[in-house]
Amino acid sequence: MQHGIYKLINPFVKLLIKLGLTPNAVTTIGLVLNIGVAVIFIFGGEEGNRGDLRYVGWAGALILFAGLFDMLDGQVARLGNMSSRFGALYDSVLDRYSELIMFFGICFYLVAHHYFISSLIAFIGMIGSMMVSYTRARSEGLGIENKGGLMQRPERVITVALAAIACSIMAHYIGGNYKLFVSGIPFHIFEPMSVFIIPITLLAIMTNVTAIQRLMDAKKVMERKEKIEEKLMVPLKRDSKVKVMMLLLIFSVALLSYTRPVGNINGESVKHKLNAPCDSFPGLAGIMDQLLCAQKMPEINAVIFELNTLKDGQIDHHGLRFVSYKKKPLYLIRYQTDDQSYLNASIDQGLATRDRIHLKISVGSTFWSPDIEYIELKGRDPVTAQEVFERNKVQPCFKSLT
Repeated sequence: MQHGIYKLINPFVKLLIKLGLTPNAVTTIGLVLNIGVAVIFIFGGEEGNRGDLRYVGWAGALILFAGLFDMLDGQVARLGNMSSRFGALYDSVLDRYSELIMFFGICFYLVAHHYFISSLIAFIGMIGSMMVSYTRARSEGLGIENKGGLMQRPERVITVALAAIACSIMAHYIGGNYKLFVSGIPFHIFEPMSVFIIPITLLAIMTNVTAIQRLMDAKKVMERKEKIEEKLMVPLKRDSKVKVMMLLLIFSVALLSYTRPVGNINGESVKHKLNAPCDSFPGLAGIMDQLLCAQKMPEINAVIFELNTLKDGQIDHHGLRFVSYKKKPLYLIRYQTDDQSYLNASIDQGLATRDRIHLKISVGSTFWSPDIEYIELKGRDPVTAQEVFERNKVQPCFKSLT
């Protein structure tokens, strides 16, 4: 269905691209149109009477038209090759503003015409709509794809728009003040406004159900990942050798920042370029049991730390921690999948197999107080094998080794 809709709107999308409209401009137009929706509802609440539902119908038509721009901005970005990370964020933020503004107009209209209970239902629908979007965004921020549920934004837009249009049409034919009474019940059970309120009630229920469902789905994924990580991890032990190793590592990083390059390492020549960028990592090949490599770029001075092996040939596993920066512990973990040991770190709020740790030291730093601009960690999720990345500014920097 979605593919068919895109085929229909693609000619209009190409026209927008020829006119020079950017995806962000299309998103902004959608926001302006939703402000117009709220204005119609507010004007109807102030100027119209309870039985005059024309304002509801016009607002519904504009909601439907504004919802079209939610689809157009993404297509303009794809077909016009104008996709960007900021564009995705901008679209998401303005969509939330658009929806809040629309529900504000609906609640105002209902309160103005004394539909108090209905306004509370609409308010609950607004809360559910926000939580559907938030649970997805927060889950994806934790590396979990979470798109399940029945009341996503397109469904919400279509539900509200069609309900408003149908409400106005029914009022036109049977009269806005029509009320259906049943013998024995002291209040009416139906009126044209019910055509608008009943779908809003279903939306209020289903949005909150969808938000809770997404929360439970994310919980299951997190628990599954935690169980896998627990199986992969072996018991860690920490002793004085760990502190010695990390002291040597930090000392080596500082030392390499102020020494001149040598011609070879371990008797093997190392090719490098003096004009290589500071974030280039050629690495050192052919070194058995390499655990850590401290290397200054673009020079070739390096200090290698190898794995410790016990008498029976097993790896001596440890939890490693920077003595002067305790927020980033490192873990040497044996994985049962290939029976190999890898250095792991907490990267992007999850445990990941480390590919590299890069410390950017500013030019002009002193030997005893190097000015470290940031620590960059890159690795892979042990469960999904997806690449993860994190860069942290260090304030204050390493000022002591104790």
